[in-house]
Amino acid sequence: MSASQRASSRATAQGDDRPRVSAAHASNSFKSERSDSSKGPSPRPGAYVGMHKRTASGNPRATSRSADERRFEERRVTERTYETHIERVTRTTSPDRQRRAVYSESSKPDPPRHKTPELKLREQRAETPQAPWSPEATLLPHTTAPLASRISIPPLASTVPQAPQPKALNELSLELQEAAIVEDLLFVFMGYEGQYIRFAKGYNPNEERDRLSGPAFRILPGLDPSLQDLTQSMLKMATYYSALEAFVDVQSREEFGAVNHALCASIRKFLHDYLIMIAQLETQFLTSDTFTVHVLNIHTSGTRHLMLQLYSLALELLKKNALLDDESEDEEDDADDYDNILKQLQDGGELMPGNMTGKKICKGGVVLGLITHRLESMSGDPAARALLTSLLRDASKPYMVMLNEWLHHGGIHDPHAEFLIKEQKSIRRERLEQDYTDEYWERRYTIRDQDVPPQLQGLKEKVLLAGKYLNVVRECGGVDVSKVVRDVPASFDDSRFLENVNNAYAHANESLMQLLLTTHALPARLRSLKHYFFLDPSDYFSYFLELGASELRKPVKAVNTGKLQSLLDLVLRQPGSIVSMDPFKDDVKVEKNETPLVRSLQRVVNITGIEQGEALQPLANQPMENDKNAIGFTSLQLDYSVPFPVSLVISRKTIWRYQALFRYLLSLRYLESQLSTTWQTQTRGVSWAHKGPNRNLEIWKRRVWTLRARMLVFVQQLLYFCTAEVIEPNWTKFMSRLKTKDEKTGSMDSGSVNRTVDELMQDHVDFLDTCLKECMLTNSKLLRIHSKLMQTCTIFAAYTNWLTRELEKSDPDLSGSNKPSTMTDDQWKRFQATKAAQRMAASTSHDTSTASAAPGADADARIDNLFEIIRKWESNFSRHLQILLDALNHYAATETVVLLSLCARLSTANQGTEYAGLRPEEESV
Repeated sequence: MSASQRASSRATAQGDDRPRVSAAHASNSFKSERSDSSKGPSPRPGAYVGMHKRTASGNPRATSRSADERRFEERRVTERTYETHIERVTRTTSPDRQRRAVYSESSKPDPPRHKTPELKLREQRAETPQAPWSPEATLLPHTTAPLASRISIPPLASTVPQAPQPKALNELSLELQEAAIVEDLLFVFMGYEGQYIRFAKGYNPNEERDRLSGPAFRILPGLDPSLQDLTQSMLKMATYYSALEAFVDVQSREEFGAVNHALCASIRKFLHDYLIMIAQLETQFLTSDTFTVHVLNIHTSGTRHLMLQLYSLALELLKKNALLDDESEDEEDDADDYDNILKQLQDGGELMPGNMTGKKICKGGVVLGLITHRLESMSGDPAARALLTSLLRDASKPYMVMLNEWLHHGGIHDPHAEFLIKEQKSIRRERLEQDYTDEYWERRYTIRDQDVPPQLQGLKEKVLLAGKYLNVVRECGGVDVSKVVRDVPASFDDSRFLENVNNAYAHANESLMQLLLTTHALPARLRSLKHYFFLDPSDYFSYFLELGASELRKPVKAVNTGKLQSLLDLVLRQPGSIVSMDPFKDDVKVEKNETPLVRSLQRVVNITGIEQGEALQPLANQPMENDKNAIGFTSLQLDYSVPFPVSLVISRKTIWRYQALFRYLLSLRYLESQLSTTWQTQTRGVSWAHKGPNRNLEIWKRRVWTLRARMLVFVQQLLYFCTAEVIEPNWTKFMSRLKTKDEKTGSMDSGSVNRTVDELMQDHVDFLDTCLKECMLTNSKLLRIHSKLMQTCTIFAAYTNWLTRELEKSDPDLSGSNKPSTMTDDQWKRFQATKAAQRMAASTSHDTSTASAAPGADADARIDNLFEIIRKWESNFSRHLQILLDALNHYAATETVVLLSLCARLSTANQGTEYAGLRPEEESV
């Protein structure tokens, strides 16, 4: 066996922990050195195989060395030649080794007679045959990180069987210590163990948490103090490198998102440059005479600082991902998992086994936010600032791709849910016809407030609206999705970043405004709504009520909606009316709502705890008690269908407001018509026009006429107030704002926005809310008082015929069979005909109202009973009207000033009564 083979056997027996990989030029240098050492002695005796020619202090080394030092150098050089192959040679196969062993035994002094226990244990281990150690490198299975290392983790040096320890450091000279430590540092910097620098105890490379935290290193004892501290400080860079390698492998997995992938690619590029630097340092170590530990420290100090910045950023990200959190923090976060699971179920997700216990992953905007915050805190460090700026630029590129796609096409391609805009794909525009909460517009696209990067914090609303606007235009075919947008910023540090967002927002807003105002004729749609729901003009609707009166007087269950729809279509197409020219008249539908208006409004205004902006939305999921006495007039309701995208402005939420105002105006119109019919009955009827001899009866008739007139004034003043002083002024103001938007949209710059679609939508809702509020439909107390007044007026109008019959029974001239002297023959014939018709109607309908007068009661008792009835009606109406006036005065002073004019108008209906004026004791009634 040659000398080189014997040296390699000794190096193998010494137990190098794993194969070591170095640069190609360093490997060639190793081979040349091995061949030189095997051929013969070095041409420069005393040189350290081309490595160090100077000591640590810079003094020339001695030209003569001992045989032990030369053998140690030969062993180290030969050991470095075996990088990928480890060969185990037994002690009994080599004759040269046997002869060397005999020679060494003969040269040793005589052993002591009594062997120590340690010596006995060594002899027992030497005698015990050991199985050959043949470590193999295997390929690990594929992961979702395509560039992650798949080579199995090499075994630790402490696990190598029969690994003899290298020569102790304290037995080496200072220059040999320095050479050995520099060589070990170059390997340790690449994540491998050296001869004298090993992993600290407790580090397990098979544990992912240990790899992510980075290994700690320990130096074998005996190193000179002048080298100890310097070496220890440089070992931190090795910890950073190993941790960053593990970090890149973990964060490159698919579930961490594109931003993390881009960040890992940038870190991997930095680590590649780091390895190139290590290879260059190794070349200097092999060729330079003055390469020492101090020189190595100077060369790596700048890189060590940058590695510290990367390591700190990696630790922060890993803690956010709960990969390095403490158990106490994990227990605190467990409570949030229930909310995440519920939210996932609401979004239409599934409960997968991985999602049940999965932690929230730090990705997307959160990662960019962490880099940005660290960049701000390191603003005084130029090197760290340059590094973090580069990382932010690279990591933000995939995020900017998603942002530009959203800003310029209105689409979201976010497979990892890391973009600041969240899309609910389960909410589709087909639900706009049944949805009272406008989920398509308000909840289909929402902002992830926790995932917004700092660069977009002040622009997130613009980003959301720009994409929403373009998405609507895109669904209507107004955006060319295949068109590639060029010359857009690719990272956050681009100077055009802010301008890009503003321009995209202005373009999207202008496109949707033009689509709504021009293509889909939104102003004409709104005027059409005003015609139908606000009864302006009402000539067509009065004609419709006359045609459908027979159907509308039926109970609501018996009303034929199809017949009413046919009558409405006939009226709307009647030549000469304004609505006949309306191009959207086919969108109006007749329907019936069995829930009374007042009860429906009270249910809505008493709701608490719902989301902002939805205070006036009906509860479609909660059953409401229907009115058993409802008829067609009180249950009639119109509906209006609008196409997309006009349905975003005229949504179901706004249609409900229109319907509430329509039903309220219809109830006032219907009550006014009932009281007008009562006026006609009392004016044209012979019973009421006849002036009898009984003075008290004439006084009673005048009280009835006065009460009817007060009720009619109340209803007419209320109807005039709602139409002329509430709806019309607010409508004019709303249309003027819409016209201003239309004009400003035409002269809009590409970079500035005066009015937006969201403002238009909000103006529409505000207009309807203002009308509801000023019409007293959003205050529960005013609704209750108003309901009692309307009920009193309705009952009075319904009992007109009964009052007429009671009047005829109480008047002796009318109850007799002879014609009174004050009545003409024509009047007497009409009276007899009317009386006969009333008897027939009473006999067929079994009218029970005649039971109010006791049999055999005289005329005075009947008149007293009539006075008592009219007194109760007068008291009930006057008292509730005064309560309403007091409430209107209060709310006019505290909330709505416009109610003061209504107060002044209604006060005329209560003048001259005992309830006129402020009566605090009556307010609580």
